[in-house]
Amino acid sequence: MSMQSLDRLLFANHFMQRIAHKAAFAAAMVLCIAWCAATAVHAPAAPAVAQPATSTAWPDTWDGARLRPLALSEVEQRFAEHFPGAIARMTDGAQTLVLREVRTPTRMLHPAADCYRALGYRIDEARLERDPRERLWRCFLADRPGTPRLRVCERIVDAAGATFTDTSAWYWAAASGKSTGPWQAITTARVVE
Repeated sequence: MSMQSLDRLLFANHFMQRIAHKAAFAAAMVLCIAWCAATAVHAPAAPAVAQPATSTAWPDTWDGARLRPLALSEVEQRFAEHFPGAIARMTDGAQTLVLREVRTPTRMLHPAADCYRALGYRIDEARLERDPRERLWRCFLADRPGTPRLRVCERIVDAAGATFTDTSAWYWAAASGKSTGPWQAITTARVVE
């Protein structure tokens, strides 16, 4: 076998390995999205331990700006019916806030980036940031053709005031009893130019 033939064979195998690797990754992503959707749809309607029924008092203002309630979309409403807590959408006129009171540790509290990806957004510039009030947030840019570009930030605060910017870290702290609830999950979304 000549050196040129060997090079062609190795290149063809390397190319096929790259294609197979990308196909396996795509299949894994499809399975991951399907699993997330299935667990959200088939999650138990109530936690194993009965939680007392409480009425959530949502804030009237956010950082000094008056809040106005927004209706949940049909999809959000269906999700809220199984969520172990309460969900509200609000606006201060400049941004949309999704407020969630979480009463028990749950995998139904997803990272905002996962939700936006599932809606077809491309996620860029994910990083931790401090706002003017020195609160720590996980922020990213969400971009989807045909829609305005969004700057999305999120954080979770427990009953003692501890802050989480990573949903998985929050879940394990809550599930192990290192963090107590109820927890407030806040996601903000603002159009950027």
